[in-house]
Amino acid sequence: MGVEKELLRSGTGPKPTAGQLVTVHCTGFGKNGNLSEKFWSTKDPGQKPFSFKIGQGAVIKGWDEGVLGMQVGEVARLRCSPDYAYGPSGFPAWGIQPNSVLVFEIEVLSAQ
Repeated sequence: MGVEKELLRSGTGPKPTAGQLVTVHCTGFGKNGNLSEKFWSTKDPGQKPFSFKIGQGAVIKGWDEGVLGMQVGEVARLRCSPDYAYGPSGFPAWGIQPNSVLVFEIEVLSAQ
């Protein structure tokens, strides 16, 4: 399946390009197989925006491909199939079961 994007708010800035450092706010859903249950958010107390080099395999494939198609300032919901998320391993520390579909609400804050 890959990654499906649902636009929540249009951005006004440029689209990131592979190799850039991208900073995002993100909330992930899919804890224990429930797509309405949050497993992590950069907006939780004590958390801060998350930065990664895009297009380098530093994050799950759904993020690498999904965020590349977004603009700075854009907010979108990315629905990632298991092969674009954590696959057969899951991510037990966050309650992500093996072969889980996950949803991420992402706001692109910057790309440099």
